[in-house]
Amino acid sequence: MLNLVKSDSYAGPSSKACREKQRRDKLNDKLTELSSILEPGRAPKTDKVAIINDAIRMVNQARDEAQRLKDLNSSLQEKIKELKDEKNELRDEKQKLKIEKDRIEQQLKAINTQPLPAQPCFLSNPPTLSQGQAPGSKLVPYTSYPGFAMWQFMPPAAVDTSQDHVLRPPVA
Repeated sequence: MLNLVKSDSYAGPSSKACREKQRRDKLNDKLTELSSILEPGRAPKTDKVAIINDAIRMVNQARDEAQRLKDLNSSLQEKIKELKDEKNELRDEKQKLKIEKDRIEQQLKAINTQPLPAQPCFLSNPPTLSQGQAPGSKLVPYTSYPGFAMWQFMPPAAVDTSQDHVLRPPVA
């Protein structure tokens, strides 16, 4: 029986040493796997400190890259927001211009459909020389403009000057 106790006490440390060896072997296997992941295609390193330093360096690079991408993402999101705001402003301005265009077209139609006055408007006589002016000085004639358009609006095709150089030769 005494021998049994002795073997139990002897088995304890031997078993502990065996577990420690298994733990170290498992740790070495993990480090070898980590080394092969860090540098694929190369022979795995056996220096534990070098493997850990490489892993730290890779983690720091990944962290820096992630931060850079987050910053880039936030700046792009801000740019998208600015562009959406500008798009909405342009849409509003386009709508306002469309409404104004429609209003002007309605006014133009109303002007074109109104009958012209039956009596022509006469221009007033030019002013006479005042007594304080010298007879040889030039006078600027004063004309009063009638209250209606002097000619009807021309159609856009008649006003188009983009083909004038082809249709009409230059005048000397």
